[in-house]
This record gives sequence, structure tokens and C-alpha cells, in this order.
Amino acid sequence: MIIEHQDDILQFLASERAYPGSRGPVERIDTHGAVVFLVGDRAYKLKRAVRYDYMDFSTVARRRDACEAEVRINSRTAPNLYLGTVAIVRRPDGSLKLDGPGEPIDWLVEMRRFDQQTLLDRRARRGDLDVSTMIAVADAVAELHASAEARSDHGGPDSMRWVVNGNTAAFDEDGTGVVDTASVRDLHRLSHETIDRVAGQLEERRRGGRVRQCHGDLHLRNICTIDDRPILFDAVEFNDEIACVDVLYDLAFLLMDVHVRRLPDLANVVHNRYMTITDDLAGLSLLPLFQSCRAAIRAKTSLAAARLEQASESTASLHVRARDYLEAALMFIRPARPRLVAIGGVSGTGKSTLAAGLAPRLGPPPGAIVIRSDAVRKRLCGAAPTDRLGPEGYRPEVTDAVYQAMGERAGRVVDAGHSAIVDGVFGRPGDRRTLDTLARAAGVAFTGLYLDAATDQLEARVAGRMHDVSDATVDVLHAQLERTPGPLGWTRVDASVPPGDVLRHVSSLLSLATP
Repeated sequence: MIIEHQDDILQFLASERAYPGSRGPVERIDTHGAVVFLVGDRAYKLKRAVRYDYMDFSTVARRRDACEAEVRINSRTAPNLYLGTVAIVRRPDGSLKLDGPGEPIDWLVEMRRFDQQTLLDRRARRGDLDVSTMIAVADAVAELHASAEARSDHGGPDSMRWVVNGNTAAFDEDGTGVVDTASVRDLHRLSHETIDRVAGQLEERRRGGRVRQCHGDLHLRNICTIDDRPILFDAVEFNDEIACVDVLYDLAFLLMDVHVRRLPDLANVVHNRYMTITDDLAGLSLLPLFQSCRAAIRAKTSLAAARLEQASESTASLHVRARDYLEAALMFIRPARPRLVAIGGVSGTGKSTLAAGLAPRLGPPPGAIVIRSDAVRKRLCGAAPTDRLGPEGYRPEVTDAVYQAMGERAGRVVDAGHSAIVDGVFGRPGDRRTLDTLARAAGVAFTGLYLDAATDQLEARVAGRMHDVSDATVDVLHAQLERTPGPLGWTRVDASVPPGDVLRHVSSLLSLATP
């Protein structure tokens, strides 16, 4: 709800005379909660005088406090962007000025301006988001979550019920005639049924320190790159119910946003990297609820933004967006069945390439967790992924421990209702039987794949590896080839063809959408 229109302030901030000494035109960016003015090397954010169920900027004092809190909160991840707060004052002659003597009538957040083309949502639209950037984003999110203050006074099942009820109320208020009423009711019912089912886990995570002072609005538009480093900014300062949440609920906004933008491969990259760092596999069962709520929030805020629009074309576009996000919210809350897939074969057959290609398409979004024997071995030996292990890292007892750890990790993933891909040589029958037994016990579908290729191809691939977690050499390959795997019982796959052909063939075998 708009409390006041701030027309004189907006007109003042849109004019170059408001910024003496700055050069260049003033650019304006509108959101449902703020208006940002870009001029010279600075950006100034004005909080809108609005009141929603989750955001109250209805008074000057509230807007001043929110500006100060925004600078403080965002100094955790973007200290070089946030410079401070600036008063808008009315001088005795009635004119407006930034800072100086006079009555403060509103407040701004002052930021260092950055190239808007480095915003990750814009990079996504241009098609130049890449794996290395998203790995760095996952690292930055994990770092924030590790250092953020634990807030057990928030979170838990009641917090998620508050989110769902707020979304539904907003759909009822702003969505009449725009979004499908039956879909809203289905989403409300399914969300509450899910919360009731996982209430104990939500409460356990709250008490166990998984609810923290997070970002709260972690989507691609609130991440930029400066000097090739991702910067998380515009964290929520105005409502602790939104900012102090389960760390996976925070991550879910990013995962949902990337997935909805039809970039499932990159969502899966973030997902796997974050889980590798945090090992928060028990929380996987909460992702359908968390991603659904995040999509519903984007539907809700799209409807709120539409109310503020004057242009009919912009309003229509926001209404389409709201309907799309509502559809996505229903998709997330009705997750696909989990599956377990094992990919075996000697070094150089392309197991890891195939796993990376399959993972985004397997099971509930954001896809399968990939469990790679090489990475597990390095972790068990206390080595970095690219460190080379000596012979002691490949003793039989170490290999036994590696495959046991892989099975245990896969079991944790599928028990949480998520899909897993296990990537290893699997040259020993017992290691293959373990996964088959695990899948039967968990009640999930299991597919074992064994990749084959000609020796000369394998030698060339292994010899050409660079910066890979695998330590395999051509000599190691030859030793693997000398050991026969015995009766397989798995589907043999010709891996001598290009990787894309292998992926399409296996996707067909698994009845997945062909990439």
C-alpha cells in the first residue's frame, strides 16, 4: 500500500541539479520498495513510502532506520559498495538539497556505482553466465552463511506458515482476475501439507543453528561481479522474519531464480558446489518447499510492482511474470520422484562429463547431487581437490573406505527425497551390489551404467587432462584395464562417440528430456 507518493522528492532526485559536481544524465530504476538514481560514480536509493505485510516504510523515521540498517547489513558482503546514508533536507526557501542545514524529510542510501551490465540477471539474459562464475557465487553464499549470526529466535515451521499465508493473502488482494484462483488454493494447501510433514525437521534446524541472519533476497539481480569476483548486495534489512531464515531457504531463492530462467545446468552447479562445502544433505528434503515459497514470493512481488506501474504494457508484462512464477511454485511443491544412477568405467570414459550433463535433468530441481569417487578420496585423505595423492592414497583399504563413503552419501541424498549420481570405476562386483541394495532399501529407481571406449581413445583423454580432480595417469588406466569387472548387470554404454551423443543416448535410456 502506498502511504505517500513522494512526488516532489522523486522529481528532485531525477534532476541533475540534485547532484552538484556530478557529470552525466540521471538514470532511474524502480522496484516495488525503492527507487534508485544512478548519476556519475554514485547510486542513491530512496525507500518508497509504502506499507506491506512484510515491509513498512510508512514514516520518515522508519525509512531512515532502514537506510542505516541496509548499510550495516550489506557491509558483510559488499563493504566497498555501501558508503553511508544521506539526508534529503528542505531548506527555508522550500527547495530540496542533499545533506546540509534544513529539515530532513527523507533519507537515501549512498552507494558506489558499478557497471549494471555485470549484474548476473543481465549476464543471464545475454547468455554469458558461466560455470566458473556460479561456482564462485556458491562459494560466496556458503561463506556468508558460515559467518552469519545464528538466530534461533526466528525460523522453524511457524516462519514458513507465515510466508505461505502472506503469499496467499497477497494473491487474494492483488491477483484477482490476474492469477488463477484454483492454483492459488492448490498452492496454499500443498504448502501447508508439506510444512506439517517436515515441521519437526524445520524446528530441529532452527534449534541447531541453521537459521541465521542471511541475505534474504538472494537472486541474480542482487549479485554483480567486480574484478571477476561475485558481490552479494541488497540484502534484506527491513524485516528479520525475511532475513533471519534457514540457510537453505536463503539459497533456495538463487536456485529457483536460475532454474526459472531456464539455466538448470547452472542451478545444479551452485547446488552441488554449496553441498560439497556445507555437507547439508539432510536439508535436501526441504528444497521443494523452499523453492516453491521463493517462486510464490516473486509472483507476489510482481503483482505488487504491477500496482505501481502507470504504463499498461509494463503492467501486462508483470502480470504474465506473476502467473509464470505461480506455475513454477506449483511445480516445485510437486517434486519428481528421486532416482539413483551409478556411472562406472575406467578412467577416460567420460563418467564425470556424463554425470554433469545428467545431473540437472534428474529428479527434483535443481537436479541430482553428484558423488565423485576422486573427490571423496581427496576429502578422506585430507587433500585439496587438485592435490595429487601418492600411492598411500590408493591402498585397498582406502579404496574400500571411498566406496563405503560414496554409498553412505548417496543413501543420505535419496533418503532426503533427492536424486544422486555416483561416479566411480566400479570395477568390483561388491561395490556395484552395494548401490543396488541401497536403492531397493530406499525404494527408489536405480540405473547402473558402465562406459566403454577403445584403449587408444582412453589413453589420449587421460593424457590430455589438466586441472582435474582425478589423479589417473596412462599407467593407472592400463592397470584398470587389466582388471576385468566380472559379470556387470549394468547397461553398457559406448563412450567412444562424442560426449553430447553419449548424453543424448543415456537421457533416452533414462526417459529424460533430450538435451
